[in-house]
Amino acid sequence: MNLLRSKSTIFTIVATILCSIAAAQPFAVGHTTLNVTDPSRNRPVTMEIYYPADVVGNDVAFTQQPITAPIVTFGHGFVMTWDAYANVWEELVANGYVVAFPITETGFSPNHLELGKDLAFVVTAMQTESTTPASRFFGRLDSSACVMGHSMGGGAAFLAVQYNPSIRTMITLAAAETSTSAIGAAASITIPSLVIAGANDCVTPPSAHQLPMYAALVSSCKTYISIVGASHCQMADQNTLCSIGEASCTPTPGITRSNQHTIINRYLVPWLDYHLKNDCISGNIFAATVASDAAVTYQLSCTICPSTGLFPASSMEEIKIYPNPTSGALQLQFSAYFNGNVTVLDIYGKSLKEFKIKDATEVAFSISDLPEGYYVLRISDHRNLTQFRSLIKSH
Repeated sequence: MNLLRSKSTIFTIVATILCSIAAAQPFAVGHTTLNVTDPSRNRPVTMEIYYPADVVGNDVAFTQQPITAPIVTFGHGFVMTWDAYANVWEELVANGYVVAFPITETGFSPNHLELGKDLAFVVTAMQTESTTPASRFFGRLDSSACVMGHSMGGGAAFLAVQYNPSIRTMITLAAAETSTSAIGAAASITIPSLVIAGANDCVTPPSAHQLPMYAALVSSCKTYISIVGASHCQMADQNTLCSIGEASCTPTPGITRSNQHTIINRYLVPWLDYHLKNDCISGNIFAATVASDAAVTYQLSCTICPSTGLFPASSMEEIKIYPNPTSGALQLQFSAYFNGNVTVLDIYGKSLKEFKIKDATEVAFSISDLPEGYYVLRISDHRNLTQFRSLIKSH
């Protein structure tokens, strides 16, 4: 059953020593093109692949940092091409993911089911690369994968899930209903799924596309995020054909493309790190962020990181944080004497600042040296009880 949560909801979460912080990795973006054939369909598939590297460039070596990267296969929108999604691959590759785009079904009469099968096959093809000694990806790819897509490619992502059991989670951006029904396919999808929609999407209105898909999902954990003022085409970078189609309908975008990308990026890596890397802290950050993000409305069907459980509200003293948003100065007020730590995290779980508190009912500190943006406070007391609170740094 969907759990609708208001912006005033406070997520109170246990963070155990088994949950490690997933700091964002400063990977450069490498790129290569691979031509492969799906033997089951005798179908050639060209893949544009972006991967973690130590230097930016085409056909550069995979990073020498000791990581194995999960695979994200991404489906493009109608008459759009992979190069419209730099906003996606730059965010994910920098954080240790490989993003592979099948360059198929790009014309005016696409076969949606074949695109879905291509998305599933890309995962298999990349896993084969990971077992091929001559490949730059040899031994460097994780067995887990995410299927992702925008518009038509988002609908095709729903179709792809059934064709590859290595796909462990799904993320869609303004997904469109497809000729082989994505809504119908959703009724058999059990993997964790994140459906992102734009409240001002006039191309694939959520009421006819993303909301029925979300409702049909039988996922053990599913989340629906509607970005206030967001449009269809602004899920991606500027694309002329998409913009022409969007210009003929209303409502128009209520936020900028840059702002829309920033909001999307608040959720992609925390969701993936939780579901593909089993990182509890990232899952908790995702939940705490969506619960207090004024830029979105949402539905969440599960308890994030249920292995840790939730503390009852009385297990940690009431904590007041103000002002929020803040330009730098911050006050924390406790209902009883507090002993513990307050850590400022970025949205990927990276620790930026830490403050120790001893026998205090109120404490002031500054984050004026941090840039504007979205942050998370991790408040841990002497009993190892932890709360996560969202924080906005403004002008």
